[in-house]
Amino acid sequence: MPAPDWITLYELAAAQDGHFTTAQAAEAGYSRPLLNHHVKAGRFHRIQRGIYRLRDFPSADHEDLVVAWLWSDRQGVVSYETALLLNGLSDVLPARVDITVPASWRRRRARVPAIVRLHHADVPDADRAWSGPVPVTTPLRTLVDCVADHVEPDLVAQAVRDGLRRGLFTERELREAGIEA
Repeated sequence: MPAPDWITLYELAAAQDGHFTTAQAAEAGYSRPLLNHHVKAGRFHRIQRGIYRLRDFPSADHEDLVVAWLWSDRQGVVSYETALLLNGLSDVLPARVDITVPASWRRRRARVPAIVRLHHADVPDADRAWSGPVPVTTPLRTLVDCVADHVEPDLVAQAVRDGLRRGLFTERELREAGIEA
């Protein structure tokens, strides 16, 4: 294993609101025993199995989204009601973090954190954008998912109005996606 490289670990964590995984730490030269040493010394906080946070890193608004995304091995995408919130498309306040992971994950027997509401689908790159450190479904894809999931019609209608007003999609794109404007 390479020697621990604090700068590499810090830069990686900084791009993820101060969080990193065990695998990412190993890439920066931090073994599991060394991680445990830093946790005991108070330099790192163990957030959940395999996910850590730098103690002195400033807090961010949506750290729970980063933790959920890291839990998904960075393969998931924030979606559904949580994406409505991130895209600023409604007044929704989701109780859990909606994450869509690849369809192949259906066969996994992963322990899903209580804060995560898991969805399975292959989300193409064209339907992804970034909101800070996490990937999120595009506004149009978010609406398609929410309609299919029977999200409260008033929230969907608000999202349609807000998205049209802000130019995030057109009436034609909505019609092609099967959504009434």
